[in-house]
Amino acid sequence: MPSARILVYSRTTAYRHDSIPAAVAAVRALDFDVDATEDPAAFEVPLDPYAAVVFLSTSGEVLTDAGRARLRAYVEAGGGFAGVHAAACTEYDWPYYGELLGARFARHPEYQPGKAIVEDRDHLAVHHLPPVWEFTDEWYDFRASPRGSVRVLARADESSYEGGEMGDDHPLVWCKEQGAGRVFYTALGHAAEAYEDPDFLAHLRGGISWTARTPS
Repeated sequence: MPSARILVYSRTTAYRHDSIPAAVAAVRALDFDVDATEDPAAFEVPLDPYAAVVFLSTSGEVLTDAGRARLRAYVEAGGGFAGVHAAACTEYDWPYYGELLGARFARHPEYQPGKAIVEDRDHLAVHHLPPVWEFTDEWYDFRASPRGSVRVLARADESSYEGGEMGDDHPLVWCKEQGAGRVFYTALGHAAEAYEDPDFLAHLRGGISWTARTPS
């Protein structure tokens, strides 16, 4: 069976993560057929060849008006969209993007170990994980909890680290339907070390595969 073809986009116009090269290389190694770019012109042509689009630690305003229109039409018509980490720090000036992703980044404490609680094991992105997943990351806070408009797969345990400000309802990983398309988001993936972690790589593979409607 041929690999799903995906478009990995890592353009930044605000904070740029040093882990982006490692992240792109890791996704290339996940058995997908990857086109990786930071050129917004990639969104000004039809996206139909792709089973999914992945925003990989993008930041700031990264699309032209034409690119926004293409991406919206693509997802609404059934395309897959996956956001990783700083994808939640992206396109603040485009209301639809906030709806698409489900939540917008607000702040984060220092990079540190913590725990994620798996809420919904019946999903490719988390079915391999233990009920309590110990990980080291930035543990993003969001402007508002997306719960109620998304299917929450895992939440942060704020008692396990310093500086969380969302309280008990702190979704960290989720998925949703958008039009005829599928959307997956994980707040994890800050450091290059994440992209060497087998559990995190399986997490990414499962999330992207679900959006692309391909077996993991």
